[in-house]
Amino acid sequence: MNAEQSLKEIAQEISMCKKCALHYSRKNGVPGEGPSNADVVFIGEGPGFHENVQGRPFVGAAGQFFEELLKTIGMRREDVFITNVVKCRPPGNRDPEEEELQACKGYLDRQLAIIRPKMVVTLGRYSMARYISNAKISHIHGMARRVNGLLVVPFYHPAAALHRPSLRAVLEEDFAKLPELIANTEQVPEYAYEEKNEDQAEQLSMF
Repeated sequence: MNAEQSLKEIAQEISMCKKCALHYSRKNGVPGEGPSNADVVFIGEGPGFHENVQGRPFVGAAGQFFEELLKTIGMRREDVFITNVVKCRPPGNRDPEEEELQACKGYLDRQLAIIRPKMVVTLGRYSMARYISNAKISHIHGMARRVNGLLVVPFYHPAAALHRPSLRAVLEEDFAKLPELIANTEQVPEYAYEEKNEDQAEQLSMF
């Protein structure tokens, strides 16, 4: 089975998944989409209303802004793989709960093992917390570090900029760093965020 077929198999499993209570209100599971050999995987938090209806990630207002941000660095959504830490919509777009995060963890682990991206960009604090558990996103957004062998760059979620316009410029600046970060992935050292406190994390920067 090739990589593309393996991702389709995971998507099929997600469409029938009953590992947590989110399946009760699910219209469509949202496994994610993009090339099976994508250099960059973007991981959001969870599907919203439009994603639940269409079964595709980032198709609402936040998705439109996300596509605009990609365009500023010469990329398209077709160039990257886009997914979430939970694959079904939490009711009322509430934050994902721990049980739900754990239920979906295996799906995301398998997707990343298949794609083997050069870089993972987390969008929002819940996807960031999957890799970096003791830092604030306001301190470390846009900073690349290798965590357990995986290159991780935390960003704010595009939806946050829709609610807080001041974050729009922050996201634009962080996205502008991506081409250079991708070109220099081998220079990023292994780093354990757990060993640093927030004041130290605030001072970290790749360049």
